[in-house]
Amino acid sequence: TPKITAMENGPYQVLGDVPLVRKTPVKTDQGEPISWQTGEKIETESAYYLCRCGASANKPFCDGTHRQIGFDGSETADTNDISTRQTDYPGTDIVVKNDGSLCIHAGFCANELSNVWQMTQDSSDPEVRAQIMKMIDQCPSGSLAYALEAGGNTVEIELPKEIALLPDSAIWVTGNIPVVRSDGAPCEVRNRVTLCRCGASANKPFCDGSHEEAGFTDS
Repeated sequence: TPKITAMENGPYQVLGDVPLVRKTPVKTDQGEPISWQTGEKIETESAYYLCRCGASANKPFCDGTHRQIGFDGSETADTNDISTRQTDYPGTDIVVKNDGSLCIHAGFCANELSNVWQMTQDSSDPEVRAQIMKMIDQCPSGSLAYALEAGGNTVEIELPKEIALLPDSAIWVTGNIPVVRSDGAPCEVRNRVTLCRCGASANKPFCDGSHEEAGFTDS
């Protein structure tokens, strides 16, 4: 059974033969991300260890460097249900839900003309509504989600059980793979989860976008 465990001040242990791939954002001429492209599949054993401190010389895999650098991987992220942190933005036949603590600044929610929050005010137009759904479906962290009515269930697209490495950015886990903290506490199981691999997130084990400021590169 697929499972990811954050080891104490160490790597992520990945069990259950989870495919590991690279994914890159497809961008417009203006540099705005609009979708994802799957790149190479990386060969792994059925169990493998992914670097979490950001300093391995064998990225994406752990090489033990976390011990030399005294990596502090303490997990501070809220383990409660995402609904306790979401703010709702109601529109016409759509409710946009936002948990800002999970945002990794991937940028799918906005373009030079508008953004998901502004567009929600114009969601009586079915084309605008469809565009909002499309943009939210690309959000890797699940920071943005939507329901079709107030109090309704979150609509999720079907995603494969896999782990994707995003360029100089997070580890993107899809398909409801359980993630367990180093203290044994389970994180909420979600269809889309982004895990920190630069070592700098203030919301470990999740990514909070700190990789950019930290100058993290995965090469």
